[in-house]
Amino acid sequence: MRILIAPDKFKGSLTAAEAASAIAQGALRVYPDAVVTQFPIADGGEGTLEAAVSAGYEERLNAVVGPILAPVGAAWALLDPRTDSGTEPVVAVIETAQASGLEHMEASPANALRAHSYGCGQLIAAALDAGATEIVLGLGGSAMTDGGSGALRALGLIPLDAAGTIVPLGGGSLDQVSRLDMSGLDPRLERTTFRIAVDVQNPLYGPDGAAHVFGPQKGADQEGVEQLDAGLRNWASVLREATGRDVNVAGAGAAGGFPASFLALSNAQLEGGFALVAGLTDLSGRLDTADLVITGEGSLDSQSLAGKAPIALADAASDRGIPVLVVAGRILVSMEELAEHGVQAAAQLLDVARGPEDAMGNAGTYLTRVTMQLLEGA
Repeated sequence: MRILIAPDKFKGSLTAAEAASAIAQGALRVYPDAVVTQFPIADGGEGTLEAAVSAGYEERLNAVVGPILAPVGAAWALLDPRTDSGTEPVVAVIETAQASGLEHMEASPANALRAHSYGCGQLIAAALDAGATEIVLGLGGSAMTDGGSGALRALGLIPLDAAGTIVPLGGGSLDQVSRLDMSGLDPRLERTTFRIAVDVQNPLYGPDGAAHVFGPQKGADQEGVEQLDAGLRNWASVLREATGRDVNVAGAGAAGGFPASFLALSNAQLEGGFALVAGLTDLSGRLDTADLVITGEGSLDSQSLAGKAPIALADAASDRGIPVLVVAGRILVSMEELAEHGVQAAAQLLDVARGPEDAMGNAGTYLTRVTMQLLEGA
């Protein structure tokens, strides 16, 4: 039997790779002769970098400016398949959370206005220096609501106010921007393809935009939300005047509006997160050799059914006639709903743990156990 073990992360407990290892232990105890492949998956947010590295990308580390100026170490990944002909693209994978993640700052009203994406731009510059011709940007877990302005400032863009003074970093200052000095913008941006993974459809600004929907998670109070939204609205106007491009489109509100600047000033396209990561890591090839798929994530809920990685994987596997089993920290949807996506059986850690805290604290042990139980009953 060939078993493909492809979970997403168990947020707060296990990375996707750690979850895959725990599931593999359970699978091999039941089927010791099975050929088990561990293959972490992601839907374009946090975990995208891990999935790329697990698929063979080279992990790199750079010191960059964090979301409120304190330095942080940020990882990214590179796949350089160039031959003598030089025709293959050199692909870099960058997660906004690595350089500009909420984990790098305390969520507060003041920080929500100060936070920026400058460090993400530094990672993009590092990728360009390494020869990248295609850059995949994974969004999620971001601290900033700056419309990607900080990232482009690290790449040479200078936002100016009406008096010609450089505007400070951070989303709280975007309402002061009057025009852009693009004379120093890195020319490599025009020659590079940016593929931006998004799993939300929020526009840049407005009631459903980045500030109103995601700002409070980053510490913004109501006054701050309004200031950030006004800033994003003004930023979109300045970008439109400079480039002729409308950036208030579905998906541009992801990661504090990060895609907006790249949609205006580079060769960028928005793509569904799971499909993008699946293509990067050749998930299709893995499925072609699998007899059984085991997937899962920390919380399997209604959002999962909307196309998050484990359910998208289950759909792809069931289309090939491959049986799918699901393990999760908790399952908040019915077995009937899961069956519609080809899932034959499912189990949650809460079935064996003493409670939520125990399940999170000992997730690896319980994940191995429920995997064994699931396979023994399958």
